[in-house]
Amino acid sequence: MKPQYLIGYFLTAVLVVWSLVSQNYEFMIYAAAVLVLVVLLHSTQKIYHFKSGVLWAFVAWIIMHILGGLLPVGNGVLYSKVLIPIIGEPYEILKYDQVVHAYCYTVVALLLWPVVMHVAKPENGHKTLVFLTVLAATGIGGLNEIVEFIATLTVPETNVGGYENTAIDIVANLLGALLAIPFLKRPNKADPM
Repeated sequence: MKPQYLIGYFLTAVLVVWSLVSQNYEFMIYAAAVLVLVVLLHSTQKIYHFKSGVLWAFVAWIIMHILGGLLPVGNGVLYSKVLIPIIGEPYEILKYDQVVHAYCYTVVALLLWPVVMHVAKPENGHKTLVFLTVLAATGIGGLNEIVEFIATLTVPETNVGGYENTAIDIVANLLGALLAIPFLKRPNKADPM
């Protein structure tokens, strides 16, 4: 088993324990989602041959996610922290949350690339495969927003935010997926997986 998966399972356990200790039940929902992702990647590793560097980037995202939702900063958590005040209320750009969304969906696109390369027809052309990868990563970003919406329905107090937050998250997800494009190259026979 690749060490990234062991660390992913360990970090999921950390997320569960920290959520319980801090009584942040919203993050129990996210812990379940992270566990599903780790299991999904681990169980399909032999099929899609995810690259080690991309898996380390995924582990880094898990750490960023845990800290974002559970590390107290001021009157909130790290996800609420404005890093660079580019645009104020009601958008609050640029927050840690938006940076993590962009980073996450860059990683998601990189993880989806071998999946798309595996299931798509090569004659569709590189640009079509890149487009499908970006579209798939952005779609998964939409699923993430559904998970956040479910959290707002099931947990009395969350740090999710309102409509503006959801819309900005979707834009950040798309920007992140687009940032992956320069790295979406057809595999070279000599390229180690």
